[in-house]
Amino acid sequence: MLRFLLRRVYVLVPTLFGVSILAFTLIRMVPGDPVLLMLGERGGDPALIAEMRANLGLDQPILKQYGMFIWNALQGDFGTSVVSKRPVMEEFWGRFPATFELGIFAIFFATIVGIPLGIIAAIKRNSAFDYLLMGSSLVGYSMPIFWWGLILILLFSVNLGWTPVSGRLSVLYDIEPYTGFFLIDTLMAEEDRWPSFWDAVRHLILPAIALGTIPLAVIARMTRSSMLEVLSEDYIRTAKAKGLSFRRVIFLHGLRNALVPVVTVIGLMVGTILTGAILTETIFSWPGIGKWLVHSVTARDYPVIQGGILCIAIIVITVNMSVDVIYSIINPRIRGQK
Repeated sequence: MLRFLLRRVYVLVPTLFGVSILAFTLIRMVPGDPVLLMLGERGGDPALIAEMRANLGLDQPILKQYGMFIWNALQGDFGTSVVSKRPVMEEFWGRFPATFELGIFAIFFATIVGIPLGIIAAIKRNSAFDYLLMGSSLVGYSMPIFWWGLILILLFSVNLGWTPVSGRLSVLYDIEPYTGFFLIDTLMAEEDRWPSFWDAVRHLILPAIALGTIPLAVIARMTRSSMLEVLSEDYIRTAKAKGLSFRRVIFLHGLRNALVPVVTVIGLMVGTILTGAILTETIFSWPGIGKWLVHSVTARDYPVIQGGILCIAIIVITVNMSVDVIYSIINPRIRGQK
């Protein structure tokens, strides 16, 4: 197991290095100067511009700027926001609970709906339900998040009035952010505990559905494919020949073995969730990391973009490595294959 982990870490280090290069260089290719955006009407003073660039370290050669960024990042310092003057890590962790809460709900929605649909499609292979599910999953996977989010808002918020349009909590409730997770903080409140909790849940529904649609489609298709492969194995036919009940054959012998690749896919969906959160949070005015990064691109806030993207990459890589470890525990044979 130790050798397996060391091999995975050896592969992940160059990945983080590549992400840091992309995060550092791509934002500098976007037209616009953060100093001029900060100065506004005072941007015509060359002396003031030069002073601000020196204060931000933008007057240094590009390689030296990158070297300082990496050196500071290795020490846990991802810089200070140009706009808010606050440490990037402080802002990141302040917004992370909102994105994490949304992502967990999206994955939960995708999993509890996608796995049963995939099982039913595999059992009813080549039936009308199977074709309908596979067609719908293809549509769901191809559907742009920003378009799907707007459709959900127009239908359920504007026309039907069932859910709020945006935000995490109604202004009617004044909740102390003890943890940053509103589903927890509302339950810890002394007043309006349950009304505020259900209000937070209602605010989560549409963003979670919009964000979880693509993972749902992937999980449903993967569950179907994996179940079809498992149901054709000899031990399934043996279980049927022994007279075991249909439910026992499907869920105990079939689903248990079919879930191994599905678990891997669910772990890999973390990257999709975090990247999709950028659009979802912007559409629903969700105060998370995605919305924060979008505003930072607009303001050319280099430290926030560099540090935020690198932090997201670290989280995604850590989750993927954890999935690999879980996969290797479930199926020890792969330890010698990777």
